[in-house]
Amino acid sequence: MDPSSVNSVNSFCAFLTHGIDELERVFVSNNSMSIHFLQRVIALLRSFHSQLVLLVQKLRLPVGEKWLDEYMDESSKLWDVCHVIKTGVSSMENYYTNGLTMSSSLDGNRRFSSQISRQVLRAISGCRMEATSLERENKRLIQRRIGDFSLKFGEKTMVESKLNAFSGFRGVLYAMRNVSSLLMMILLQGLVWSDPNFPITGDEGCLFFGSGFMISTGRLRRRVAAEISGESGIMLYEFRRSREAMEELREVLEHGNVDMEGVIRGRLDELKSCFGVLRSGVENLIVEIDDFFDEIVDGRKMLADFCTHR
Repeated sequence: MDPSSVNSVNSFCAFLTHGIDELERVFVSNNSMSIHFLQRVIALLRSFHSQLVLLVQKLRLPVGEKWLDEYMDESSKLWDVCHVIKTGVSSMENYYTNGLTMSSSLDGNRRFSSQISRQVLRAISGCRMEATSLERENKRLIQRRIGDFSLKFGEKTMVESKLNAFSGFRGVLYAMRNVSSLLMMILLQGLVWSDPNFPITGDEGCLFFGSGFMISTGRLRRRVAAEISGESGIMLYEFRRSREAMEELREVLEHGNVDMEGVIRGRLDELKSCFGVLRSGVENLIVEIDDFFDEIVDGRKMLADFCTHR
């Protein structure tokens, strides 16, 4: 590779390393699989893709060569996985809508009676069934589609001469494939379904770009894998917290009495807050994913045009 290409590739990989290190700090400092963390995962995936498209314009890549096909394959996989993620996260709407309706319906009631208590318990039962149905459908979605994606980490390393091909762009795609596979698997397990049969595992991959990049990727992978090891279900913290808050309210209603109105009101307020945070977070995540779809389309068009008009 010429010195200019080397500098561009090294700068891109330094950008990847810094982004992964920052993401690990967010993971450690927040509730695991929180909306805030997963928003940062999507934002980082978008940023990496945008920088990859810009990198192409800095490298001296031959027109009509295989590098464009390889990029198109990788961006197509991003598109397909993000569609599954959006399908899974969008399916939460009925759950949090019912939860908000239930937790807000008592705002105008001044006194808590046995009749109201029974109404709330029935509403909680409905929300619990909605959550169970949601997880069942998301599990089916993952089991049906996960095999299509080939999300591999530390896949068998090509010889250095092949990684250097196309002014190092093939090596960049190798790095992106490892990083994006990790980020997409985190999103799938956080927002759709975590299945112990599809764990976040892998070796440290190649050191073609220096030990820092692969060490950072491996460290984040191990942290996330340790946090969700052996668990199944939707791992999103706010989703799980809303279910816990429902159980806390149900327990008070079943084992307490209407004279505990202050405690009941407190549990209701907490539940309403949980559902509100979940709704806001899910809506923001969907917007992020839709924006990423636009960026993938723009990136594919830009590189196709780049080859056509050179």
